[in-house]
Amino acid sequence: MGKRHKTIVTHLEMLAEPRLPPAPKPHGKFALMRAEKPPLHFYRYLYDTIGRHYVWVSRRTLSDEELAAIIHDGDVEIYVLYVNGTPTGFAELDFRHAGRTELSFLGIIPEFIGQGLGRYLLCEAISLAWRRNPGRLIVQTCTLDHPNALRLYQRCGFTPYAQGEAELEEPED
Repeated sequence: MGKRHKTIVTHLEMLAEPRLPPAPKPHGKFALMRAEKPPLHFYRYLYDTIGRHYVWVSRRTLSDEELAAIIHDGDVEIYVLYVNGTPTGFAELDFRHAGRTELSFLGIIPEFIGQGLGRYLLCEAISLAWRRNPGRLIVQTCTLDHPNALRLYQRCGFTPYAQGEAELEEPED
């Protein structure tokens, strides 16, 4: 049995596309590219590198087949942010449920935190989600996430609609 973590999970929603000023663009050369059917090892690299600091566990125990069924689905879009040729973060949008889109994951690789990339990536992910007019865009965060995550989601137009306690268990390696 792995280490257990208690947390408070906040569920947020957005019911209309926000009217926000654009986030400052990253310094240097940058690109936000959709990773269409990314190799599993590349996805796991991003997920594990970003998520290990925030106890992202839901995808760590999935088999290759289970993970591929999610991230290679045509209604799941993964966007990778590159700065100066290096992957620095990713966002995952799940359009599989009619009437709503979920921002399943969003994160920045630790060495690039503090450069405004999270805000830029979030604003871009919100814009990409609303291209499909989902009616409702949802995301969840918890007290194990980056300390600014909840505040950033709210600044970018999300409103909390539910909150509750949860316990996460890290799988043993």
